[in-house]
Amino acid sequence: MEKRNLQRQAKEALRHFHLQGEQGTVRPWGSGHINDTFLVEGDCEYILQRMNQAIFTKPWEVMENIVGVTSFLKEKIKKAGGDELRETLTVIPVEDGKPMYQDAYGDYWRMYYRIRDAVSYDQVESEQDFYESAAAFGNFQQLLADYPAETLHETIPGFHDTEVRYRTFCQAVEEDVCGRSKEVAREIEFFREREETASVLGKLLSEGKLPLRVTHNDTKLNNVMLDQKTGKGICVIDLDTVMPGLAVHDFGDSIRFGASTGAEDEPDLSKVNCDLHLFQLYTQGFLSGCQGSLTELELAMLPMGAKVMTYECGMRFLTDYLQGDVYFKTHRQGHNLDRCRTQMKLVSDMETKWQQMEEIVRQCSEEC
Repeated sequence: MEKRNLQRQAKEALRHFHLQGEQGTVRPWGSGHINDTFLVEGDCEYILQRMNQAIFTKPWEVMENIVGVTSFLKEKIKKAGGDELRETLTVIPVEDGKPMYQDAYGDYWRMYYRIRDAVSYDQVESEQDFYESAAAFGNFQQLLADYPAETLHETIPGFHDTEVRYRTFCQAVEEDVCGRSKEVAREIEFFREREETASVLGKLLSEGKLPLRVTHNDTKLNNVMLDQKTGKGICVIDLDTVMPGLAVHDFGDSIRFGASTGAEDEPDLSKVNCDLHLFQLYTQGFLSGCQGSLTELELAMLPMGAKVMTYECGMRFLTDYLQGDVYFKTHRQGHNLDRCRTQMKLVSDMETKWQQMEEIVRQCSEEC
């Protein structure tokens, strides 16, 4: 078999999809780190992706989830008089009707229509962008509120099972394969002191007090397409991690990343805090998008969602540091440790501001 050439692979894969009009150039596209993405230009524009099988080991299950959810969304959007080609992803079938193509190397490829006259941002350009991303993810929750979440595949098992993450962390401390545990004794103790944080949401789910919902699980700003004219969030993209979960996880991960005053790997912890103004802005947008679809307990647990997701992420960074930096890409000595410490700082700051966060959620709930 000839040596792989990704560009050539992409052009070969392209021939197997059911496309409209003439196609022109095929070029790398976007800033994603998981899948290999190409823009296909021509009479119609498409997004072509080679799926990352190292992370998504069951690509058929990923695509079954995506097809099921986008088909459901299209029906909701049409009934509301919306534009189904702009407000959700459209999967382009292979010539045999399947949602993806497997090439001679065993790689899986999929295609979507490119959403026209819309942009996504890797970083917040304005507070309005942050609000619009919140509204879009809230609307995603609202539209899928009656989708049978239990029918979706768990594309990454235990992705937000914080109790399992805690046990993995404890095992990493015990094994100490790199001999690093002594130097991070303070960090280890921080997560051990808050062990109950790992189980609070899972317990409520198991008791039936929190509903299982369709969740996105990667609620970053760049996974929302914003209309270039109006600035409104029109489409949630990157649906690979759509699976059964908790709405408060999606909310919480956005707060963890978007309401922080510092970068995720900021060494100067004095620059890292949970900005209550951004917390309120996102809460307003998210609840506006949800349109009353969340339960009273879900609303009450939104601050806990932010704390749990931040705690979990910090614990994962520390676990990886103890295991020798084998999961997250690092670019300097102690990079994962810096990441861990920013999350610790955010958790501590949230604990200090807890009553204020709860009051913000209460007020925003009443307004929406």
